[in-house]
Amino acid sequence: VQLVESGGGLVQPGGALQLSCAASGFTIRSYIMRWYRQAPGKERELVAHIISILDSTYYADSAKGRFTISRDNDKNTVYLQMHSLQPEDTAVYYCNAVRTGRLAIWGQGTQVTVSS
Repeated sequence: VQLVESGGGLVQPGGALQLSCAASGFTIRSYIMRWYRQAPGKERELVAHIISILDSTYYADSAKGRFTISRDNDKNTVYLQMHSLQPEDTAVYYCNAVRTGRLAIWGQGTQVTVSS
């Protein structure tokens, strides 16, 4: 059972990135899938989540209008499309899967650096 994030990197302010989170050993359709981020010296914060069975999404205020979370159940993968990136978006981004009665699953994280 694991989550593997990819797609991070260095981008200039105003740029875009798409993060991917590939799941194995379980089906993301049955989980709430979340993206968190943690900037240096700060606590980990929830960025967005998606609930497949409810077809619903949630975004932190910092992500609204700029980030889009989506999932491809056939590929068992969750995505975070990020636009208009700013230096304050610099962080390690983590994928997370939760389900009632099950231990939370975390990925290893992918670094996003926004800098000119």
